[in-house]
Amino acid sequence: MTIRVVVADDQELVRSGFAMILDVQPDIEVVAEAGDGADAVEAVRRHGPDVALLDIRMPRVDGIEACRAISAEGDCRTVMLTTFDSDEYVYEALHAGASGFLLKDVRRDDLVHAVRVVARGDSLLAPSVARRLVEQYTRPAARPRRPDPRLDGLTGRERQTLLLLARGLSNAEIAAELVVSDHTVKTHVGNVLAKLGLRDRIQAVICAYETGLIAAGDPHPGDRPGSLPPPRR
Repeated sequence: MTIRVVVADDQELVRSGFAMILDVQPDIEVVAEAGDGADAVEAVRRHGPDVALLDIRMPRVDGIEACRAISAEGDCRTVMLTTFDSDEYVYEALHAGASGFLLKDVRRDDLVHAVRVVARGDSLLAPSVARRLVEQYTRPAARPRRPDPRLDGLTGRERQTLLLLARGLSNAEIAAELVVSDHTVKTHVGNVLAKLGLRDRIQAVICAYETGLIAAGDPHPGDRPGSLPPPRR
């Protein structure tokens, strides 16, 4: 299956460079390029790609607004590209629906990998971005623990799954922790995303911290017996 991509950046050389890197891959086709956010949204509407690479700072409509429009209108997933390693861009982009966030100095292989990861429904952050995001949400008292009605619709197992997602565990690791099959974990993850209206695992992690399900100083799974709450039926 060919991954269809739209590349949007207001700098022609940068845009063409990214497009060239991707278009030579046997499983990736660049179906359109755009020089600003408005053209990117229109290109996505016209071509129906699987992934849109969006620069943050573009004229007329910036990358975050374009991401928000693209995420609201269809199934195209977005990867944000920027030269600015700034918290505000990370949070705004993720809340707008971005599934990936990379700095423009990304290596060629990492760019290709990111497109493939996001196209198959997973999420990806540049290591420096992921580290800063986790640090923000694990600062003492950054997210005070309080009951949140968003979690009321989750079963006990689904809450446990969300907690383990927030700890960064893979599906296989979650299966081992909960003593269930990989298929069961995939079902739980899918239910969590659907019930909370989330697009992917990155947004699930943010939701876990925002709702107070997890907070700074909480023990990691396996740190001590009973570190996970018992499932609620």
